Amino acid sequence: MTVRFKRVYEDPERSDGFRVLVDRLWPRGLSKERAAVDVWLKDVAPSAELRTEWHKHPDRSHEFVGRYHAELEQNAPAVEELRRLIAEHGTVTLLFASKNPDVNHARVLLDYLGERWTGER
Repeated sequence: MTVRFKRVYEDPERSDGFRVLVDRLWPRGLSKERAAVDVWLKDVAPSAELRTEWHKHPDRSHEFVGRYHAELEQNAPAVEELRRLIAEHGTVTLLFASKNPDVNHARVLLDYLGERWTGER
């Protein structure tokens, strides 16, 4: 099993495998055809409130991670759906719209899955 992440604005590649958009909002200015998303899992994305707080206070990433993990714990059905997709498809790419490829919620989500599920990352 391989799970990776990348910006949804990057061109789709065959090596992406199954492409899962993990943002609550559809990416601005991107058509569904160009995005080439196989499934959109809004419910594994941070809440609107948490996302807004993080944009206002990017220096509080530790607080964001803790709160996002708590939201994921409260949203077990969505997390289980993502785990099922990963198990079913083997190679999955988590897609996000954030401009920063190093600091984003998809990375936090991938870390969360790795901590709570034995799957190759």
